[in-house]
Amino acid sequence: MPRLLCLGDSITDCGRLFSADPSGNGYVKILSGLLHNAGYDFSMENRGIDGFTLERLLQNMDSWLEASDPDIVTVLIGINDVGIMMNTRRSSAQQQDLMNKFVTRYELLAKKLSCTNSRKRTLYFLEPFVFPWPRCYASWAPLLSQMSVHIKKISQDHGAVFLPLQNDLDQEAARSGPASITSDGIHLTPQGHQILADKLYKLIISER
Repeated sequence: MPRLLCLGDSITDCGRLFSADPSGNGYVKILSGLLHNAGYDFSMENRGIDGFTLERLLQNMDSWLEASDPDIVTVLIGINDVGIMMNTRRSSAQQQDLMNKFVTRYELLAKKLSCTNSRKRTLYFLEPFVFPWPRCYASWAPLLSQMSVHIKKISQDHGAVFLPLQNDLDQEAARSGPASITSDGIHLTPQGHQILADKLYKLIISER
């Protein structure tokens, strides 16, 4: 049975830490249902934790990998790192220093995840995103765009699949209204989680 491990922050967590359902109430749970309904037998584990930055994820990842030894790993991380850059009155130079540290850490993440003794592990690196509703988040977009470029390159360098999300989520928000996709500009509504789960599902079954 293939083992799938989902890593991330509150968007991945989506209430799992305070719920009887260990998969949470977001895209991980929806993805599990999609795979099961299509006849795919996956063991799925949600390790998203509310508030996590990339640094915190790295501090915990080794023990999670050892415990689950996953065949597939998805990673959605970065929005809290951008929040620290934007909400701490740092200068542009200081923000870039934090971005450089993020890139170094993400490269370490990719190396750790791709290192297995017996097989090639399939990796999906998801693009972090934000919505300009409320308007205060519009100023986050340039740093997130820069972060996305770095994650895409790291994905290419380490044989991971990069999953872009920002543009498709923006388009859906424009079609159906922001409130249908995001609850607060950062987190997703059930419809937003469905979009993310559908995209991951299509990628995963294309590899089967």
